Amino acid sequence: MRTYQVGYFVGSLSSTSINRTLSKALLRVAPNHLEFTEIPIRDLPLYSPDYDDDYPPEALELKAAIDRSDAVLFVTPEYNRSIPGALKNAIDWASRPWGRNSFDHIPAAVIGASPGAIGTAVAQQSLRAVLSFCNARQMTAPEAYITFSAEVFRDDGSITKESTEAFLSEFMNEFSDHIRRVLAVLPRTA
Repeated sequence: MRTYQVGYFVGSLSSTSINRTLSKALLRVAPNHLEFTEIPIRDLPLYSPDYDDDYPPEALELKAAIDRSDAVLFVTPEYNRSIPGALKNAIDWASRPWGRNSFDHIPAAVIGASPGAIGTAVAQQSLRAVLSFCNARQMTAPEAYITFSAEVFRDDGSITKESTEAFLSEFMNEFSDHIRRVLAVLPRTA
């Protein structure tokens, strides 16, 4: 089976991010033919159209990292019923300048965790709206709104609850299938 390069975004900048822990768990249960590289967003300046003619190095590297990816995975918390500003800023950089949108036709999946019962559902809907505008090819099912518990998710990415591990494994298998189907119709060109 072909190996796919997957760039992933952790929407939180927090050093104790539960979504970073979730990302480790996802990488642990993902099929072996998916290879993951985190796409960092911490050092990006705030986007402004003033930069469109002369992108800073951090933004150029962001776009290059997406270009090297066959697909992208977003692992995001929910801030004030939406996505974190740092993640939105990264998407703004990657989708500009006009006509050079790095997310155009890229296979994408969205997931997130919170301590609350709705597990980032509203943030994911907000992110999906943004990714739709960016013309990303989103996996629409299964949806994954994860209620985070330190008893279930260990810092190293191990998962102590079998049903949670099975669900996340199925999510990643579906993402793998989604990538394959999208790229069969819309191959990425570098």
